[in-house]
Amino acid sequence: MKQKYLNLIGLVFLLGSFQEAFTQSNERTEAITYQQAMNIAYRDKSLVEKDPYIAQRCLLDIYYPTEVDDYITVVWFHGGGLVSGNHFFPDRLMDRELAIVAVNYRLSGKVKCPAYIEDAAAAVAWVFQNIDKYDGDPNRIIVSGHSAGGYLTSMVGLDKRWLAVHNIDADRIAALVPMSGHTITHFTVRKERGIPGHQPLIDEFAPLFHVRPDAPPLVLLTGDRELEMMGRYEENAYMKRMMQVAGHRHTFLYEFQGFDHGDMVNPAFTIMLKHIEKVEEAKK
Repeated sequence: MKQKYLNLIGLVFLLGSFQEAFTQSNERTEAITYQQAMNIAYRDKSLVEKDPYIAQRCLLDIYYPTEVDDYITVVWFHGGGLVSGNHFFPDRLMDRELAIVAVNYRLSGKVKCPAYIEDAAAAVAWVFQNIDKYDGDPNRIIVSGHSAGGYLTSMVGLDKRWLAVHNIDADRIAALVPMSGHTITHFTVRKERGIPGHQPLIDEFAPLFHVRPDAPPLVLLTGDRELEMMGRYEENAYMKRMMQVAGHRHTFLYEFQGFDHGDMVNPAFTIMLKHIEKVEEAKK
């Protein structure tokens, strides 16, 4: 009876400690405010003035904390098959003492490959060149996106030529986190060339073409292999294997069983936040 009483006292104490920690965490979160800077043009002014479509689409929004210095920034590319979609701030990344840069880019139908890859690289370069003006740390930039956004993430981070145009070394990226992204040449790129969607292709516009040992940490996230779109899991599994064969030591693959192409985003953010914690710990 005495032991049960002591156990009860210990449980009450433990619950009290959790409550106190939760309250302190809540107070700390509530004390931090966030601001937004909207519709920032990230392409060169000369291009914006010459091309109305660049002026319309090549914009980004920033959501950032105002009482935190040297925070992590996540550059986020929306999905939509490279033919649709608009930038947004993912709810799961908000109020996390980090910044989100949500990027719009030109879409197939009005442009062709590699225009949207060029836009993605220009946006990432803009963040490297400007995030310190918002008190962010340019050495802790994570690039991520879902579906088409995942494809753009991998292309910009693995094929170094796109950021090199802006005098940025892609290896400065703290981590690449593509969610359900193609690792072969994107089906929209193939469609632009008259190649059917069921015909796989690996060329210079495939992330798989650019496997290398010195790339930033790569976190590959997909839905259930039986529910995903167009063999997306198998592509990413092969990507992981080839990165390992190439000598890359920081490639991770997660498959979310029971989740399809769209639904996998929620559990994917849970894993992404864990890797963000690793980037945070690396600074300490």
